[in-house]
Amino acid sequence: MDPFLKKFFPDVYAKEHNIKPIDNQYCKFDSQVLTLFTSSLYLAALVASIFASKVSRAFGRRLTMISGGVLFLGGASLNGFAQQVLMLIVGCMLLGFGIGCANQSVPIYVSEVAPYKYRGALNMLFQLAITIGIFVANILNYLFAKMENGKGWRYRLGLAGVPAIMIIISAMFLPDSPNSLIERGQAEKAKEEPLKICGTNDVDEEFKDLVAASEASKQVKHPWSSLLKSEYMPHLTMAIAIPFFQQLTGMNVITFYAPVLFKTIGFGGTASLMPAMITGGCNALATLVSIFTVDKVGRRKLFLEGGAQMFICQLVIAAAIGSKFGTDENPGVLPKWFALTVVVFICIYVGGFAWSWGPLGWLVPSEIFSLEVRSAAQSVNVSVNMIFTFAIAQVFTAMLCHMKFGLFIFFALFVIVMSIFIYKFLPETKSVPIEENSLVWENHPYWNEFVKSSAQKNKIAAPDSQV
Repeated sequence: MDPFLKKFFPDVYAKEHNIKPIDNQYCKFDSQVLTLFTSSLYLAALVASIFASKVSRAFGRRLTMISGGVLFLGGASLNGFAQQVLMLIVGCMLLGFGIGCANQSVPIYVSEVAPYKYRGALNMLFQLAITIGIFVANILNYLFAKMENGKGWRYRLGLAGVPAIMIIISAMFLPDSPNSLIERGQAEKAKEEPLKICGTNDVDEEFKDLVAASEASKQVKHPWSSLLKSEYMPHLTMAIAIPFFQQLTGMNVITFYAPVLFKTIGFGGTASLMPAMITGGCNALATLVSIFTVDKVGRRKLFLEGGAQMFICQLVIAAAIGSKFGTDENPGVLPKWFALTVVVFICIYVGGFAWSWGPLGWLVPSEIFSLEVRSAAQSVNVSVNMIFTFAIAQVFTAMLCHMKFGLFIFFALFVIVMSIFIYKFLPETKSVPIEENSLVWENHPYWNEFVKSSAQKNKIAAPDSQV
């Protein structure tokens, strides 16, 4: 928003409005301080996710969620009343601490309490909530940008306190997961929780599996070093590679900087928020597709289909922007029909991500680890995600300035690499109970040599029908 840029980033405002003319139209928003406003959130989330692992294991997933909500509320308040850039950055760091706690605890909690037949769909509600939040944020951006008093940005940043309050209140009413209770030595209480969650009395067999897994986990005194054992090599690889590739799809560039991107390629100030709102809506709707298909189609097929869709769209977008924008004949704007074409393909690209790499990037790492290393492994997953989210967010405007439309080709090449990785190395995990997931790795042609037998790891062998 212009009043926001004018108050905190006057150099960017001057370049945007040609008060300070520039030769390269792609460089309007090239400011490391401006990108730090966004990226500092994810650097803080990285730090928080490491500490959240210990909190989650010692005090439970529920308390970790509440802590995240409190931190998020503090960040929203500080941003809403910000008077200088430093207050904005500190506020974003508090938001990041909250996000680190939530990202560490929520996917694990959902995976632990969900029936295995519906674990994929239920876990993806986490991603659906994120996409709905992005869509609502885009709507609020559009509405508050129209406020004539120039304070719309304060209301917009301050309203982040609303979901924070929702997290705090709702988490207070959640039951602890049975896995977490057993892990903390509350076995009797843990046996009651499946009754509350699932409404069934047939919990004895499930409870025995959980206790067996917990007994095995108690033998692991140092879960972080245990992750380096050969039996966890395939799991650790996925926990690192999937969030790494998820960020190099380029989707977060669209999410964080949609208004910046659309302004850059010729949309006006408030007008740039409209296509951002449209892509946010596409993101939310496409996530619904994944929820209804992930436990039927499977993880691998969605990963691969989404990758192909994103690759094609990125090439089309690069060609469209490169041929019409920033040329001598048309230095600072796209023809209207051409701009609409770009928006359409960005929406198709967003859809491909939203039913594949978006939700699956959280689902698969959260469901493949055994209890003894699950919290530590989720921290690795979140940490890698946040490291590369921070890196991409911090360098995006500089990359756009120097690579121009080639930025989309850069991300398209990574989409090819990550699709090949999924095809060769990821086994299918749909319909496999979370405590019996090790068998899919033992039967994988590449990973089986790294994984010990289920008996050696004190696992209960799954029936053939579940493998």
